[in-house]
Amino acid sequence: MREYATQMEAAKKGIVTKELEAVAEKERMTVDELMPLVAQGKVVICANKLHTCIDPQGVGSMLSTKINVNLGVSRDCKDYNIEMQKVMEAVNMGAHAIMDLSSHGDTIPFRRKLTSECPAMIGTVPVYDSVIHYQRDLDTLTAQDFIDVVRLHAQDGVDFVTLHCGITRKTIEQIKKHKRKMNIVSRGGSLVFAWMCMTGNENPFYEYYDEIL
Repeated sequence: MREYATQMEAAKKGIVTKELEAVAEKERMTVDELMPLVAQGKVVICANKLHTCIDPQGVGSMLSTKINVNLGVSRDCKDYNIEMQKVMEAVNMGAHAIMDLSSHGDTIPFRRKLTSECPAMIGTVPVYDSVIHYQRDLDTLTAQDFIDVVRLHAQDGVDFVTLHCGITRKTIEQIKKHKRKMNIVSRGGSLVFAWMCMTGNENPFYEYYDEIL
């Protein structure tokens, strides 16, 4: 039984994990140099315990730059196997992280294939998956629905997620009073903005941030 839930918690307790050792070796640091950085949150080791084939990497202060590659199944490219070939080619060329931006079809099999076969860190954007997962109109989703998708991704072995926490009811009021020069360019941000305007609710990723953590 593990005595910690996260790499940060382990570092705070002085527990040397195999992931910490692996990252220290890659970064040419000692464990004693790296551990306090992880404990303080200056370095993150994105390593979901359910992503059993991961080759751990560190991200943050005093570490080497990491390369992230955006991929995913879309309406234009629906073949999971082709997308998986792209993933492994990216890893072979030195990618440290794969961001799964799948936006079409049943996303679960591809996500689980990533976390069972790909050694790179796996990231996702849960809000992209929310409408696909529930197969319902955006305005019928609840705050709990969004949080449950974040939980589902974590249970599938995803190592990190992008959450659109910056849009709040207060910022929406400011946007309405002072028009933007351009529309919101973030797809996820646009979805959250639209849902908030439709329902009148606060941004669930902001309101329930502590629960998500």
